[in-house]
Amino acid sequence: MKLVTAIIKPFKLDDVREAISEIGIDGLTVTEVKGFGRQKGHTELYRGAEYQVDFLPKVKLEIAITDDNVERLLEAISSAAQTGKIGDGKIFVYDLEQVVRIRTGETGDSAI
Repeated sequence: MKLVTAIIKPFKLDDVREAISEIGIDGLTVTEVKGFGRQKGHTELYRGAEYQVDFLPKVKLEIAITDDNVERLLEAISSAAQTGKIGDGKIFVYDLEQVVRIRTGETGDSAI
């Protein structure tokens, strides 16, 4: 089992959600986050004054998935979130040791 974490641009959330639904992935957790990578933020002009915005708004997706579906999920997220511009985001894949569905007590792959 794996935990896939993706950091994407907020306006791409609906596209990514549709793409993962099409491949049969039902659940995900979404968190609004702020951060920066190589782009190091940007400057904005507000009422004639220039402001440095160091942290940019992003969306963090977390998806628990079985090992056999990881590659399809990575491809779906990558293709749906890509704009070709700096700041498109990153995808991280972690090993999950155990998953428990609280309602039923199911464990492992069946709990996902």
